Amino acid sequence: MTTGISIPASAQIGHSFYIGHFGGIILNAKTSIGNNCNLSQGVTIGVSGQGENRGVPKIGNNVYVGTNVVIAGNIMIADNVLIGACSLVNTNVAANNVMLGVPAVKISEKSSEGYV
Repeated sequence: MTTGISIPASAQIGHSFYIGHFGGIILNAKTSIGNNCNLSQGVTIGVSGQGENRGVPKIGNNVYVGTNVVIAGNIMIADNVLIGACSLVNTNVAANNVMLGVPAVKISEKSSEGYV
């Protein structure tokens, strides 16, 4: 409550996890985040979908998540992904992709190198 960050004890988070700024960060209790990942302020990682598609994202290693991003659903964010500010990610993301928009689309394959 004090920091505006909600990370349940049951969330699985790898080593070298970094939060750039406090405030507005909400993670679902079943969240899975790999090693060396960065989250900016205003990030939500949550449950979405219906039936078999309902679930929580799995996030790989070396992922950078920009300000005010929402990642929702039974999806996989692969390694070395960069998600730009104010994006909505609700589909799988392949390794090294740079995603941007609502809904997010691939804009390049330059990866998260230099951001993480």
